[in-house]
Amino acid sequence: MGRRALRFLLLSFLAPWATIALRPALRALGSLHLPTNPTSLPAVAKNYSVLYFQQKVDHFGFNTVKTFNQRYLVADKYWKKNGGSILFYTGNEGDIIWFCNNTGFMWDVAEELKAMLVFAEHRYYGESLPFGDSSFKDSRHLNFLTSEQALADFAELIKHMKRTIPGAENQPVIAIGGSYGGMLAAWFRMKYPHMVVGALAASAPIWQFEDLVPCGVFMKIVTTDFRKSGPHCSESIRRSWDAINRLSSTGSGLQWLSEALHLCSPLTSEDVRHLKDWISETWVNLAMVDYPYASNFLQPLPAWPIKVVCQYLKSPNVSDLLLLQNIFQALNVYYNYSGQAKCLNISETATGSLGTLGWSYQACTEVVMPFCTNGVDDMFEPHSWNLKELSDDCFQQWGVRPRPSWITTMYGGKNISSHTNIVFSNGELDPWSGGGVTKDITDTLVAVTISEGAHHLDLRAKNALDPTSVLLARSLEVRHMKNWIREFYGSVRKQH
Repeated sequence: MGRRALRFLLLSFLAPWATIALRPALRALGSLHLPTNPTSLPAVAKNYSVLYFQQKVDHFGFNTVKTFNQRYLVADKYWKKNGGSILFYTGNEGDIIWFCNNTGFMWDVAEELKAMLVFAEHRYYGESLPFGDSSFKDSRHLNFLTSEQALADFAELIKHMKRTIPGAENQPVIAIGGSYGGMLAAWFRMKYPHMVVGALAASAPIWQFEDLVPCGVFMKIVTTDFRKSGPHCSESIRRSWDAINRLSSTGSGLQWLSEALHLCSPLTSEDVRHLKDWISETWVNLAMVDYPYASNFLQPLPAWPIKVVCQYLKSPNVSDLLLLQNIFQALNVYYNYSGQAKCLNISETATGSLGTLGWSYQACTEVVMPFCTNGVDDMFEPHSWNLKELSDDCFQQWGVRPRPSWITTMYGGKNISSHTNIVFSNGELDPWSGGGVTKDITDTLVAVTISEGAHHLDLRAKNALDPTSVLLARSLEVRHMKNWIREFYGSVRKQH
């Protein structure tokens, strides 16, 4: 991919002062779900109450008493005080209202599980800003943006709800999350097993750290998605990089590229690296949202968008000019499926919100995920993982240096067999599945695989076009959750 630590991308669509540094694959995790207006509702609005809880800014120190308001949402239409349950969404890197409205699975199973739905916003995202407008001012203000602090927030919030909602005190809580939220759901069950009876961790790459999985696995899966979606598709993309390099070596070639790709600004020779990163990230995002029906996550897209893209990439052995014209047609599916775009902006790959700012800090501290490419097993330009480069970029950006071993020290890496009651679900089309748990570890640490699933397809609302594999996955997930609830009430009866 890029030459600079899978290249740091500048997100110019954020505030001008927010020079964000994030590799394409990581940025994808941090930008999934976030629309231009994060509070915009889907066609069917969800009924919930918006509430706030006063959280400590620092759960692990004693010399500050500062607090902030953590936002959370509660929906109790189907909740039963007798024999009911609480499904607790461990909010991830974005506005919680958007996650709430797009985690249809929880709404679909609420009645069956007699469940109260709770969606807790992650500190430093949405409205839950520990220092208000100054939260992203510097590393001193950002010092409390960690997964550990977020999990402690969730624990304190559950305690508060059980104390203040009549009937909730003696009910089982199940943690649910997708992507980074799925990692948090799994880690919450590991660290606070007395708080939740189990966790559903969807598309949770808890092993995408250190050398737990090969650094090239992510881009290899992206490539497989394209290879399977059309003849010569991945080969056309692999050949496009050299074509761009040849064309961009002259001024007239740069001008032709700018026009052929309908770019909003003419390319200079300094932009070429950025152009290739932008194209690479587009292929990554398409792999994550390769859903079986039209969707509107990162961009408005057709059903099975990679198949649509690959219709334009059937001929790798054509001239550089024709190949890049085909690449434009493919990019246009992602950036202009609605036909509204007048030009393509290489500084923008997904509709965004402030979430990407916090995520870039997390990627520079705890969430250090190695990525690499070799151009042989994948369709990208070769690039090795370079921790020093990442560290220097992070220090320049935030004044902090990453701790690549901390997540595995904190949460156990692959040594998690002492834990219980976690379902790890992964879609085979999702590049993040390469860092996920895809085989059963014990009888109660269970892997669910969705052969036709992209990024946490199982957490989306049921759809007439859902493939059989996701219907089966959801039924397995519900069966596990019912078992946890039954076991909880069985143990309560024994105690009495």
